[in-house]
Amino acid sequence: MKRTIVIGDIHGGLRALHQLMAKINPTENDKLIFLGDYVDGWSESAQVISYLIDLETKYECIFIKGNHDIWCEEWLKNKLENSTWLTQGGKYTVTSYLTLQNDTINNHILFFERMRNFYIDGENNLYIHAGFSSMHGPEKEHYSSNFSWDRTLWETAVSMDKHLKKHSELYPKRLLLFKEIFIGHTPTLTLNVDVPLNKANIWNIDTGAAFHGKLSAINIDTKEFWQSDKVMDLYPDEKGRN
Repeated sequence: MKRTIVIGDIHGGLRALHQLMAKINPTENDKLIFLGDYVDGWSESAQVISYLIDLETKYECIFIKGNHDIWCEEWLKNKLENSTWLTQGGKYTVTSYLTLQNDTINNHILFFERMRNFYIDGENNLYIHAGFSSMHGPEKEHYSSNFSWDRTLWETAVSMDKHLKKHSELYPKRLLLFKEIFIGHTPTLTLNVDVPLNKANIWNIDTGAAFHGKLSAINIDTKEFWQSDKVMDLYPDEKGRN
């Protein structure tokens, strides 16, 4: 049976990614959708990118671009060190690239360039790093930065009355556009939850791997999920983004 599996924010935690992939045990029939923020946090950001580039030669993969990936791509291309980025895990990413050869770095740049802002599958499910603001969907979004930064979509779902029906005039119109929406970006730890979290028709798969949480993945059909150990336990001599 073909599975579609969505993987949350990795943030340089290659050891956690290895653990997670071993638990998923993907086959050539599976589709793997990564929700972005592959870098910034733990010490192996460049190595995560190399791993993902190799992974897509073996499996069907879709890579969504996160805000941290945008920062990293800008640095790789122009060597402009965004001061905010450096304080949000970027300095660890810079260090991880010190030993890489130029041809490898150029291959990484090509990988960042082909990442998607969002993906809509044949069942009308949306996969996006953060969100969108347009009432007509991400294709009509006026501000592309919302794809990687918007939190209002998730905050709307979190704040909704759980008894609100879809036919109600009060039901958020953005949520009616898709069967289900899969996001990362805002750690579920902010709600004291360390597993993939469902609100309305949104599934948040960012379970805080950059901080003191785990790296998670979910089967979109069965909602079976897998998790690594707490990433901080896999990097005991590091602080991540804590």
